[in-house]
Amino acid sequence: MTGGPHVPGGGAAPPALLLVAHGSRDPRHAATVLALAARVREAAPGTAVSCGFLDFNLPRVADVLGELRAAGHRSAVAVPLLLNRAFHATSDIPKLLAGERARLPELTVWQSEVLGPHPLLTGLLERRLAEANGRPLAGRSDTGVVLASAGTSDPAGRAALEALAERWRRTAGWGAVISAYASASAPDTALAVRALRAEGLRRVVVAPYVIAPGRLPDRITVGAREAGADLLAPVLGAAPELAQVVLHRYRAAASRRRPALPLAG
Repeated sequence: MTGGPHVPGGGAAPPALLLVAHGSRDPRHAATVLALAARVREAAPGTAVSCGFLDFNLPRVADVLGELRAAGHRSAVAVPLLLNRAFHATSDIPKLLAGERARLPELTVWQSEVLGPHPLLTGLLERRLAEANGRPLAGRSDTGVVLASAGTSDPAGRAALEALAERWRRTAGWGAVISAYASASAPDTALAVRALRAEGLRRVVVAPYVIAPGRLPDRITVGAREAGADLLAPVLGAAPELAQVVLHRYRAAASRRRPALPLAG
């Protein structure tokens, strides 16, 4: 079933796009998610765009899916607002969507790939650093970058972040790029800044690889300041580049017509 509400001129509407966010007690998180949803909606006229949260905030994912079905939608693509393929993407969200597919058999739901890695996200990291510096950074060969993420205990997720750091170093010409984590793994941001200093790099900058402000991004900020980083970029935020990545993942999943990922075991 891939239909939906009819659009003017005949035919069926495309699958609904559901942004799936973790949620946070920090109100800045939900505000960023809502702003990103608005940007995606603007970039994709004719597509029903909504957002749901796994925890802390409303509306919850299950409620939004119920509303989509009540509005006549027959299909939806759930796009996880995650930059790395770790536990939430491989367990929490597939389990939730599988339950919703059983509860709402008239609504077909696919899960897209996570947002990262993607060249547009690397470009956005570069732009945030340039904004914090007032201009694009020069002297890259003697600049070290801390790629600071929320953190994961998943070895594959950590390996993916480290591969991203190495790829960014190689393609952008930085002196070094190392991963740091606000939780679950080491090093933290402060340790990573100090490690780059110990390598003799003239300048050390911190690039948060997180979408929205919140408790874990605040840890990145504290660590960067504590260790004396020369520059701290803002979070990625509801940027146009991020909206384009969302749409890329949505369209790829819709074209594959793939159901929610099966549960392991």
